Amino acid sequence: MRVVNFGSLNIDYTYRVDAFVRPGETKAAKSLTINCGGKGLNQSVALARAGAEVCHAGFIGPEGAFLVEKLRESGVDTSLICTVEESCGHAIIQVSDAGQNCILIHPGTNGLLTMDYVKQVLSRFRPGDLVLLQNETNLVGEMMEEAVRQGLTVAFNAAPMDSKVENYPLDKVKWLFVNETEGAVLSGETDYAAITSLLRRRYPSMNVVLTLGEEGCLYQGEEGSFQVPAFPVKAVDTTAAGDTFTGFFLRAALEGATPEQAMTLAARASSIAVTRPGAADSIPRWEEVQQRTVG
Repeated sequence: MRVVNFGSLNIDYTYRVDAFVRPGETKAAKSLTINCGGKGLNQSVALARAGAEVCHAGFIGPEGAFLVEKLRESGVDTSLICTVEESCGHAIIQVSDAGQNCILIHPGTNGLLTMDYVKQVLSRFRPGDLVLLQNETNLVGEMMEEAVRQGLTVAFNAAPMDSKVENYPLDKVKWLFVNETEGAVLSGETDYAAITSLLRRRYPSMNVVLTLGEEGCLYQGEEGSFQVPAFPVKAVDTTAAGDTFTGFFLRAALEGATPEQAMTLAARASSIAVTRPGAADSIPRWEEVQQRTVG
């Protein structure tokens, strides 16, 4: 089974700070790094490093060639990425000494997808292949509809969460990935089990994967309900933790792993990623996740 990811391609400007900037405050950053980013790019890298066959689809600006190169280095098929005249999407990221992050995103070329382009890309795939989406591009709802119309399976990471998500045809989604904040907004619940139960009742064909940071992850789907703890590590940078989890979970699930097996593998991969600075560069490879003891 192949994966096509209509994913965001961002240039990340990451500022290391002692603590996040407060309203009205001006402070000097400890450092600045410029890296590849975007939830879409990170998830394609994670899928490829986990061993999945993944093709990335999307638009970049003239300054985004190094984003494509990063994908290629990780084993992603980039043949369907288009370069346009407009500027790339970018993110302004603060990473605190506590290892937490806050992110401001400008869509740029990620918001310029057209349905003609989407249909051209999907025509290269077969029924049963997987379409992966996040909420950092335009046409998300339309892509869900078109993917199912062509017999493809849909996975959706509802991040960043906004009011548009509730209007997407989520009944078309087989795998939904949300963290506790996103799940609470989408369900109206705050209890973790209630979040997954309500979403499962509302969308009976959906498998819900709720990531909980240091508290692990919770699954509710056709196989039942399962919870897996996180691997305890000292976090350095949590920027790509969720994207790493999504990529490794999907690779395992597509290979026939049980939800518990897929979550355990994904949690281990995320635990490795958060011990390293950066986004895409922090994502481990399959062999490392299989062999390394985290702790």
